[in-house]
Amino acid sequence: MAATQAPKLVIVESPAKAKTIEKFLGRGYHVEASQGHVRDLPKSQLGVDTENDFEPKYITIRGRGKILAKIRKEAKAASRIYLATDPDREGEAISWHLANLLEIDPSKACRIEFNEITKKAVKEAIEHPRPIDMDRVDAQQARRALDRLVGYKISPLLWAKIKKGLSAGRVQSVATRLVVEREREIEAFIPEEYWDVTATFSAPTQKGRKINCEAKLVSMDGKKAVIINEQEAATAKRRILASKFTIEGVKNGDKLKKPQPPFTTSSLQQEASRKLNFSTAKTMQVVQQLYEGIDLGKNGTVGLVTYIRTDSVRVSDEAVAAARNAITQQFGVEYCPETPNVYKGRKNAQDAHEAIRPTYMEHTPEAVKEYLTREQFNLYRLIYTRFLASQMKPAAFRTMSVDICSSKITMRYYGEHMYFAGYRAIYTESTDDEQETKESVLPVLKEKDPVAFSSVDTQQHFTQPPARYTEASLVRTLEEKGIGRPSTYAPTITTIIARGYVSREKKRLYPTELGCMVTDMMLEYFTDIVDVEFTAQLEEKLDAIEEGDSEWKQILRDFYPSFAQTLSRAESRIEKITVKDEVSDVPCDKCGAMMVYKMGRFGKFLACPNFPDCRNAKPIINYIAAKCPKCGSRLMEKTSKKNRKFYGCEKYPECDFVSWEMPITDRCPQCGSYMVEKRGKHGERIHLCANETCRCKVTVKDSDAKEQDE
Repeated sequence: MAATQAPKLVIVESPAKAKTIEKFLGRGYHVEASQGHVRDLPKSQLGVDTENDFEPKYITIRGRGKILAKIRKEAKAASRIYLATDPDREGEAISWHLANLLEIDPSKACRIEFNEITKKAVKEAIEHPRPIDMDRVDAQQARRALDRLVGYKISPLLWAKIKKGLSAGRVQSVATRLVVEREREIEAFIPEEYWDVTATFSAPTQKGRKINCEAKLVSMDGKKAVIINEQEAATAKRRILASKFTIEGVKNGDKLKKPQPPFTTSSLQQEASRKLNFSTAKTMQVVQQLYEGIDLGKNGTVGLVTYIRTDSVRVSDEAVAAARNAITQQFGVEYCPETPNVYKGRKNAQDAHEAIRPTYMEHTPEAVKEYLTREQFNLYRLIYTRFLASQMKPAAFRTMSVDICSSKITMRYYGEHMYFAGYRAIYTESTDDEQETKESVLPVLKEKDPVAFSSVDTQQHFTQPPARYTEASLVRTLEEKGIGRPSTYAPTITTIIARGYVSREKKRLYPTELGCMVTDMMLEYFTDIVDVEFTAQLEEKLDAIEEGDSEWKQILRDFYPSFAQTLSRAESRIEKITVKDEVSDVPCDKCGAMMVYKMGRFGKFLACPNFPDCRNAKPIINYIAAKCPKCGSRLMEKTSKKNRKFYGCEKYPECDFVSWEMPITDRCPQCGSYMVEKRGKHGERIHLCANETCRCKVTVKDSDAKEQDE
């Protein structure tokens, strides 16, 4: 009887991915997970020999010994080993470290990669192994060494001069600087008053009914109308009411609004923030689950989306064909363009992988909903509909611009009407300001017809400072400026919040006093590290290493000498800075002292200032405006074991009221029950009655929403 052939070993990064892939490959294969990096620079020392041409010192990461021992045992018994870590620089480096530890020749065909975790993609990868790409590995080594030099050289200085626990980094220091400088722009901003003057008139539509239209003052006495105070606005109003107007120009046109490309990592983070209120870290956590595989019952375990760390907007021809087929089936041929939509990526995009898209179009969000958590379903639906929309025809609008004139005054009406939904039949993109021309039924207006204004309104405004960053807008700015790469955005923002440099309040990012101090010190003594252009140029040099156009240690040879001089100068010149703890209005219930805010590994908390004599500490409690519908006590914002936000009564367990949505102060206009705030399909705010038999829904206007935020 012939001996059983030894199995082939496939090594991936995560246990979830290992489970999915092992089901695809079946008998004859065994899949193990390295659980990320197995070797790294030591935490206790620099790990980069600046005296020996920046030679890195790699050690086995603490806690990985048992994992490595198991992998080594399986490797010895395997007939062949495939290294199947993620298809990026980090994944390539992990494969290289594994090859070294398992004594595999990296120049041999031992590495496989796939952009999606599907049976077809995995089996095709097994059939086409390749050597480890040392250019990718070297790019990762250069990034790791640069980050270690900056972090391990500057951070101790921050500990000595400001406080322990601080850190600096190439990307995090620039991100903090952006938030600090935006806040200072806002503080320095001087608002200027201006007024809008609008007039209402009635006009017929093509169907014969009358509608009210609004015209805006654009010019007076042959000059552009700039109204800067109430007196000028009142004068303009009197003149309009005293004048006779006729239509002098009617311009009818058509406008197409094209769909957006499928998601990149950063655009997914931005849209998930706007539409789903996800943090960047939450988005990456949930989309990783969708990528690694979901058990779909009879269909087995399937990775629902393609690789999630990408800056490319291109997709495969096969995926485009599947999307076009789905569009034709779901919406009809009139929604599918004659030729596929093709999108152009950013100039500095690596373009190593496809955009984020569904792996199988037949796995519609509704079809797999029962197998997904609420968060997984919402994010998958966002990815699916965005991809489908990207291959649909544009939305088509009829536009009308009308000049309504007297002898010395010009008013202008503008309207648009969507007559073909196109991609908007399934998806509407959101923006940070959410301002868009309202769609309307267009009136029938003819030149030389007289116009009688029924009313004239004046409205005061003030110019606004630049908006504070949200996580979404900060990611967009980092990407536009070429700082960091798709895999770095979420951990960067998580780090600057965890370090206490930036706080997040109602989605907006505010710099803390500590963040301002550290940024000012970095600007004075380490200009290059927080310089946007310098950091972007380093990213380009790292890309050049990956392309094989540069030697990886050269970037360190160029960077370190001047950095070492700057560091030495800073150590001798920077004076000790005392950072006072922010005092709260909460008395210590053990000794009576007013508690202070501290920053821990899980964020801010309250601590007694008399530590170590008094060790009292407590979490920060956030109350909301609405009262408990059951007992009238205050409602608290809480976090579940799965890190999901919910709202509960402060008198728990005496009162057991809880709600996943935030209750609001308004009562339902129909039944009087309490209402909660939710996000609509397109990111709009909705107030929904909590009474299951009523469910009255009220869409909140932008102005109302802003008032609630304030």
